[in-house]
Amino acid sequence: MSGTEQLDPAIAARLKRDRDGLVAAVVRQHDTGEVLMLAWMDDEALRRTLSTGRATYWSRSRGQYWVKGETSGHHQYVTSVALDCDGDALLVSVEQVGPACHTGTRTCFTDELPVAVVGEVKA
Repeated sequence: MSGTEQLDPAIAARLKRDRDGLVAAVVRQHDTGEVLMLAWMDDEALRRTLSTGRATYWSRSRGQYWVKGETSGHHQYVTSVALDCDGDALLVSVEQVGPACHTGTRTCFTDELPVAVVGEVKA
């Protein structure tokens, strides 16, 4: 990479980043809508994702970029990316190969919490 590539300024202008310059990326399986994981992107991670079709994130714990599946083989091939109405979250639709979670499970959202049902739930 020559270092001159930048995220499209029109896209960058719409992003509302946190104090660390990050935007939440909710990742889902493209054909089922199953929510797989939550990760973080800065402008460069989003640029790489959009330009390569490979999910690239910013690791807050390691302080570096990571391409999903680069070391695990559990790749994410991006089919679309949508920005929410407030500009502070991304919805990344992927073709997930293998588990999405670092624990080896399909999704990171396996621990359901109890919810009190209030009133009648209507369809």
